[in-house]
Amino acid sequence: YRPREELVSLIDYVDSVYLKYGAPNELKGTEGEEVQKIKAEAATKGLRLVDFPIRHMGTDRCVEVLKRMRAALGKSVDMIFNTEVKSVKTEDGAVTAIETKDGQFYEADYVILSPGRSGSRWLKRVANDIGLATSSNQVDVGVRVEVPAKTLKPITDVMHEAKLVHLTGLFNDTIRTFCMNPYGVVVKEGHGDLYTVNGHSYSDKRSENTNFALLVSTTFTEPFDDPIGYGRHVAILANLLGKGILVQRLGDLEAGRRSTVERIVENSLQPTLKDATPGDLSFVLPYRYICDILEMMRALDRLAPGVGAPSTLLYGVEVKFYSLRLKLSNSLETEVANLFAAGDGAGTTRGIIQAAVSGVVAAREILERVMQK
Repeated sequence: YRPREELVSLIDYVDSVYLKYGAPNELKGTEGEEVQKIKAEAATKGLRLVDFPIRHMGTDRCVEVLKRMRAALGKSVDMIFNTEVKSVKTEDGAVTAIETKDGQFYEADYVILSPGRSGSRWLKRVANDIGLATSSNQVDVGVRVEVPAKTLKPITDVMHEAKLVHLTGLFNDTIRTFCMNPYGVVVKEGHGDLYTVNGHSYSDKRSENTNFALLVSTTFTEPFDDPIGYGRHVAILANLLGKGILVQRLGDLEAGRRSTVERIVENSLQPTLKDATPGDLSFVLPYRYICDILEMMRALDRLAPGVGAPSTLLYGVEVKFYSLRLKLSNSLETEVANLFAAGDGAGTTRGIIQAAVSGVVAAREILERVMQK
């Protein structure tokens, strides 16, 4: 949507805002020589390292940063929480108002739709109601992996989070690590009527484990056009079998057997998500995804010995619901005048910094139009 040079400038601006409201000064992934060593070693194992600087806030500190941002806005901005938007109103090709589920109307000259990943189904419904063109993004489905923190310490001490990409040999699928949490915890994430798995890393407390997602990217072809629905059904199946989240030892998955409570209790690596149900992920994930995940685990084990140990824990499932993309202009305006879309749920971004950047792009365009009136 924006030129690379402008994007870099926008990222710097957003980063400065986070710093202003309490994000830490430390940047990891900037140690050039050490990063290049890891990148070169990864390449010999069939992995591509995507290196970038990272400023780790921590889940707990993020809440404090957002509270400070909200306090700074003070009474100049009205914020209404726990209120579902039922519909977006348009007239003569332009946005005019929104209607909430409880029947309240809010007239507006400009509206930004920014629902986040879990609101992608809502956005699809709204888009259909007002006739916005949409296209399907890829869907990312996989597991969250948990290993002893010392296994990945040589990498996470340098980079904090390593994004490693692998092209599988059997199916030619792209699989990648995502959201690595050194010394973190695995958590259950609610999406209305279903649960998926995720991970957190805190600023002031540590576990003895590190967790990360392994996600397989799939772009479906015609006639199928509901990747969000596909991802939901996989998650619902895991919830059905596990009453929430399933957990399985890597060794059990490789041996073709389910994990039991006894095997998890006796495992040398103990799960940080205590209410995950021991089970068999091969009853949930398609054969193709299982093959991709096992191949990636072997590649990671060659880079960081111990990742592929039988005691490694796999939680299922992890699904990223950003599989809807609206037709947008370079300023992120939809086909309806003065109606903008931003963030992960709108399919424009995949992460906190670029999601924030997209909001800035839309806001600056609106500000410019207001100033011209």
